[in-house]
Amino acid sequence: MKFVDSIVIAIRSLFVNKLRSSLTMLGMIIGVGAVIVLMSVGAGLQNYITSTFEEMG
Repeated sequence: MKFVDSIVIAIRSLFVNKLRSSLTMLGMIIGVGAVIVLMSVGAGLQNYITSTFEEMG
């Protein structure tokens, strides 16, 4: 099986299983978004705590 054949089969399967494909993409988007939010909150808290300790002396 050639690489092009694999791509054609994958694209065809996306259109045949629309609900499953949509739910999978939604899950990936939510997961990536959650990781980005958690990393941002962690970095913000770290900066806040560091600045608070620096103000104390």
